[in-house]
Amino acid sequence: MRALLEAALLRAWLRRGVLACLFWPVSKLFQLIIQFRLGLIMLGYTSQTRLAVPVIMVGNIFIGGTGKTPLVIWLAQQLKLAGKHPGVISRGYGASAETISEVRADSLASEVGDEPLLIALRAACPVMVGRDRVAAGRALLAAYPETDVIISDDGLQHYALVRDVEILMFDQRGLGNGFLLPAGPLREPGTRRRDFTVLNAPLGLSVAGIGEQVQRMQLIPDTLFCLALPEQKSSLQQMRGRRITAAAGIGHPERYFAMLRAAGLQFDQLALQDHHAFTNETFRAIEADIILITEKDAVKCRQIAELRDDARIWVVPVSAQLDAKFAAQILTMIAEK
Repeated sequence: MRALLEAALLRAWLRRGVLACLFWPVSKLFQLIIQFRLGLIMLGYTSQTRLAVPVIMVGNIFIGGTGKTPLVIWLAQQLKLAGKHPGVISRGYGASAETISEVRADSLASEVGDEPLLIALRAACPVMVGRDRVAAGRALLAAYPETDVIISDDGLQHYALVRDVEILMFDQRGLGNGFLLPAGPLREPGTRRRDFTVLNAPLGLSVAGIGEQVQRMQLIPDTLFCLALPEQKSSLQQMRGRRITAAAGIGHPERYFAMLRAAGLQFDQLALQDHHAFTNETFRAIEADIILITEKDAVKCRQIAELRDDARIWVVPVSAQLDAKFAAQILTMIAEK
């Protein structure tokens, strides 16, 4: 029920209807609060901390998922290819607000968050989670002193941490209706400063209002694997003709479903709440030959015995695809910093 309500609210935020107009005065108050916070920083009343290494901030102003996690993984991989030693800090949905925790391969997603766990597994670099990103960054550098660049997964509004590069992400929804919360989907105005703008959307799709210099990103499906038997591989095309249920507990599940439809699959949709808490019962009543899940959901499902042993469940990994020149631009910028 909550997932349905959230989806309805996001749809309402894509246009300037009755709901948006009703909350517009409140959104202007929200904007004043944002400007007040920034003013305190500019006047020196709010302190900021610079870490000993460059910080790359990856975030969005559109509430909900826009594809940050695949981009963070891609950035970490590109930095490693360039000879760097990156580390990642994140808030970690569901992680303890009071402590700083290192994310390990055997960490529980319920304790460190599903996205940080996926980043640690895919990027194979140190990951620390905690609400205080300055403290998380310091803990990472203390534990891994060879780290020479930190990627912050989200945290654009965490102004206490000085960032050297800001990457602002959008998807095909762009700015929505252009209003700030609660009249629209934006945490900050669309004119917010940034060093780079990344658009996660199909090629050829243009989005108005997000800027002129846009880096294009696409999510490309990788080889599928069976959750119970990871050595069993497949492709989306080989799944055609099967009775399929596609499940997604991510911020914008329609993007995932559209990718599956583009591969020629027909399936029943199961849109779950972002960061959905899976249980033994989640898929028990589903009558399907194949259940396709996202890699983000898989890090939680593999920690539940009944789901881990369900041979119907197949994981659909995706990888971000961007122009290699983008990585070179980031490397140049952090070298100058």
